[in-house]
Amino acid sequence: MEINKRKFYRQVFALVIPMALQNLINVGVTAADVLMLGRVSEKVLSGASLAGQIQFVMTLILFGTTSGATVLTAQYWGKKDTQTIEKILGMGMTIGVSCAALFTIVAEIIPEVLLHIYTSDPAVIAEGVKYLRIVALSYVLMAATQVYLYIMRSIEQVVIATGVYSASLVCNVLVNALLIFGLFGLPKMGIMGAAIGTLTARIVELIIVIWYAKVKNHDVRFHPVYMRKIDKVLLKDFLIYASPVILNEMMWGLGSTANTAVIGHLGSAAVAANSVAQVARQLATVAFGVSNATAIYLGKTIGAKEFHLAKEYGKRFLWLSIITGAVGGGIILIAAPIANHVMTLSQEAQGYLYFMFFVMSYFTLCQAINTTLVVGVFRAGGDTRFGLILDVSTMWGCSILLGMIAAFVFHAPVQVVYILLMSDEVIKVPITVMRYRSYKWIQNVTREKAELA
Repeated sequence: MEINKRKFYRQVFALVIPMALQNLINVGVTAADVLMLGRVSEKVLSGASLAGQIQFVMTLILFGTTSGATVLTAQYWGKKDTQTIEKILGMGMTIGVSCAALFTIVAEIIPEVLLHIYTSDPAVIAEGVKYLRIVALSYVLMAATQVYLYIMRSIEQVVIATGVYSASLVCNVLVNALLIFGLFGLPKMGIMGAAIGTLTARIVELIIVIWYAKVKNHDVRFHPVYMRKIDKVLLKDFLIYASPVILNEMMWGLGSTANTAVIGHLGSAAVAANSVAQVARQLATVAFGVSNATAIYLGKTIGAKEFHLAKEYGKRFLWLSIITGAVGGGIILIAAPIANHVMTLSQEAQGYLYFMFFVMSYFTLCQAINTTLVVGVFRAGGDTRFGLILDVSTMWGCSILLGMIAAFVFHAPVQVVYILLMSDEVIKVPITVMRYRSYKWIQNVTREKAELA
């Protein structure tokens, strides 16, 4: 059966463009911290970057929770079963907020211990502790906002997140500028000013979300009662499909922080260069809204039991991922000299930066393909265990293991260690493509209302 190409691309880009803007805005928040703190000192930049790894791990657990939930919500949206989606929203909110509260407590009690995982530099740890103690207060706010907005994405309400994150970016940049540099007579707070900027932005985000949920959203309501009154059948389905995703994101996140930890022990120059390279990668991957659009669009299609269309749509999403990944890689190569000119980095860090940007250029292309297939196509069809097995084997069994051996056993140069640490996405490409071509990922995971409580 032929698909309506014009209708398909119109609907897809109606999802992709707002989500790409959201990714760009989120990168802008990180870039604002990096650019401003980079003009203070290398130690301050490194401290904030490593402290941000704690939030990064938490964010990935939240992403796993919401991605697992959207495996269900996108398909139930295809059936137009909004009551079940409301129950899933409440369940996801309980898990997300509880997780964030735990991270807040740990970050407030033992910040030095957490930061020592990533670096042994006392000056970097001292700066990171200042940042972490303030930013940790925003974790619960961030969790509530993220869970709500991601569930809204899965039912094709994507514009609200653009508005929320736009307001957040403006707030963050303004407060950062005022407090980091002490403008208009305000105290010059350095890294603590950046942390206060982030906390303020999270408060603004949650206020807008609460307003939207109460006043504007008439399709899917948030009912606090569903946070404690959980449907047992839905919980079972959630655990079946979401648990592999949550564990997948945790293992992937721990792998990414392991990479950062290895680099952290190679010196502050390598840490500073990697901090800038990671922002550049995030900037280049703003178009990865394709993977989110894939999960929504295919999930809805499979929920409506249009399996023949799901195969055709999957093929088109794969080509979109190749195009956006190539564009992202090109952006990184162009950005390398610009970043070195803008940042106040040592000569050693500048040398590392050029090399890291080159590695990131091909890494981004591979990541675009893998993300669209694993996070978008496979999860849309309920095929969540494959991604877990793939990430654990390629990251922990290949790239991290080889990178650690190169760094700590053979004391290889930073460049060699970096190539090995960034090799997992390259290894995954042929495996994910073979899985896609098998069509084993197409599964309808919804239930009839009579089966639910």
